[in-house]
Amino acid sequence: MATDYYATLGLDRSASDADVKKAFRRLAQQWHPDVSTDPAAQERFKEINEAYQILSDPERRQRYDMFGAAGVEGDLAGAAGFAGFADIFDAFFGGATGSARRGRPAAGSDLRYDLRITFEEAILGTEKEIEFSVLGRCDTCSGSGAKPGTEAITCPQCQGRGEVRAVRQTMLGQMVNVTTCPRCRGEGKLVETPCETCNGDGRVERRRTLHVTIPAGIDEGHQIRLSSEGEAGPRGGPPGSLYVAVHVAPHPSLKREGTELVYEASVGLAQAALGTRILVPTVGGEEEVEIRPGTQPGTEIRLRGRGVPHLRRSGSRGDLHVVVDVTVPTRLTKAEREALEAYARASGEIVSDEPTLLERVRDKLA
Repeated sequence: MATDYYATLGLDRSASDADVKKAFRRLAQQWHPDVSTDPAAQERFKEINEAYQILSDPERRQRYDMFGAAGVEGDLAGAAGFAGFADIFDAFFGGATGSARRGRPAAGSDLRYDLRITFEEAILGTEKEIEFSVLGRCDTCSGSGAKPGTEAITCPQCQGRGEVRAVRQTMLGQMVNVTTCPRCRGEGKLVETPCETCNGDGRVERRRTLHVTIPAGIDEGHQIRLSSEGEAGPRGGPPGSLYVAVHVAPHPSLKREGTELVYEASVGLAQAALGTRILVPTVGGEEEVEIRPGTQPGTEIRLRGRGVPHLRRSGSRGDLHVVVDVTVPTRLTKAEREALEAYARASGEIVSDEPTLLERVRDKLA
């Protein structure tokens, strides 16, 4: 599920804006892919970058603090790469990223899979097997894009740097413009003899099957991020992520409000006045509930712990609220009317003693 953004930056929730920026700067210097040689650097920096985007924005941070990842899912879902942070990184390192850069293949695209589950599966959690089409690593060339027995060569235009520099003189002095190498597209290498299976891309389309764990308490629209399960990057580039968007089928009689469930129970006049026992649907099956004598319309009966599990609080669960609706009959038989009239006389209630036209016709036919 979603990462704890504070933990990602090594902060507690009382951290100031300056603390957030300081933590990001420290981690960026350690994990930026142009600096770190760790194979996990790109994915790690992507997580750090995402955490900073949330916690450095006051509105996003407030929504995250109140609602957790569900409050900011729409902001970053599906975002790839480090767009928007070049200026910040340049400020940290004084524009030195260009000299440290080495060409590398681009990362693969993130993917989205829409998964439909039942109401009960969302409440209790489940395991699902999903199947989808994806660009995966070519087995013939092991993702390099080069024909077996050959290798990619260093790009002669950028000398393997993945970028080219243009120096121009201005009235303010020399200005250096660094751009992606147009010949190798920033990869630093060229494939002269492409693989015949993938035509030099290093990827082929295939069907893939994954098992996904759906946590108890997930709700409509929540997304599960599976790192490195998206498309493979071209010519050996790192894979993207897979976002599983969950869609929950409605329940025929239960309504969900966050971690709370609501059931509207209809009972008759006599049942409300004299009391009865009714069966109430729950996620785990029907449960008998007592309607006490004299129950009024709108009375709420709470079944504790019969609601939805909290996603982020293990062992905690909401309640099921049974709201009583007293049904008033719209048609009465002669015996029912006489019984109610007798009750009205005994209780001193004033009612109309004139039967309706329909009742008079029915009485004559009876």
